[in-house]
Amino acid sequence: MDAMTSLHDRTLAEDLTPLEVPDPARESPAADLQQPDAYRLAFADPEFMARREARGIRFQLELLKPDLGQEAHGIEHTVVVYGSARFTDMDTAQERLAQAQMDGDAEQIRLAERHVRNAVRYEHARAFARLVGEHSQRQPQDQRIYICTGGGPGIMEAANRGAFDAGADNVGLNILLPHEQQGNRYITPGLSFKFHYFALRKMHFMMRAKALVAFPGGFGTMDELFEVLTLVQTTKSKPVPIVLFDSAFWKKAFNFELLVEEGMISPQDLALFHMVDTPEEAWKIITDFYQIAP
Repeated sequence: MDAMTSLHDRTLAEDLTPLEVPDPARESPAADLQQPDAYRLAFADPEFMARREARGIRFQLELLKPDLGQEAHGIEHTVVVYGSARFTDMDTAQERLAQAQMDGDAEQIRLAERHVRNAVRYEHARAFARLVGEHSQRQPQDQRIYICTGGGPGIMEAANRGAFDAGADNVGLNILLPHEQQGNRYITPGLSFKFHYFALRKMHFMMRAKALVAFPGGFGTMDELFEVLTLVQTTKSKPVPIVLFDSAFWKKAFNFELLVEEGMISPQDLALFHMVDTPEEAWKIITDFYQIAP
């Protein structure tokens, strides 16, 4: 019997070398006919892994893989940016407006003008993330703060892009959807993760979050924002800066004071978040909270 070379060596062979997943194309056809499913290794059997009874295992894997991936890159502190997936950058929005004006279609002009207004929000998200990225690049590895988004288009792309502009690593936690299945091109390779379960994705948003910045968005943005507010309100999460970007939008979308007046939240709950209108204001909220130089 060969002795292990060190007490630190792992005993199990599968811990020493990567597990080999068999290639079905090279397996014996006769064996396949005799036992097409039962003879597969459990983790290499997609039908088995997709069963309802294996859902708990899939939860664990979806929790573990992005965690280990970020740990390997030294990602410990993030600023999570939420917002609509439907916004474009200013250049694209202006091109659409110019084309609509050339066509002379009043409805298309109206929609293109809305794209331009929303593109301002895209550019603000990009500028904010660039501030975070530039700061991070000046810090030691263990003190860096990384931009993390849902990995899709719109505001998410803008934030990843801003960090990319600064030369900073950034994270994308994409969700498998019929119309939004790829991470945007500005996410750092190796830090673009795809999720099936919204719940696990939202947990990953919070696991490393040191601040959250919510730009205008739809149902998904509202879902993510109010879950965070609830977690902090109920002390399931430690207090972190929660920043609502574009105060006019948020005041029009929600009458938070009404919730206080009707006794649905406490007056002090209004201090759980801050409304801002510039990238610099948003970043200052975060740097003041942690007493770090911007």
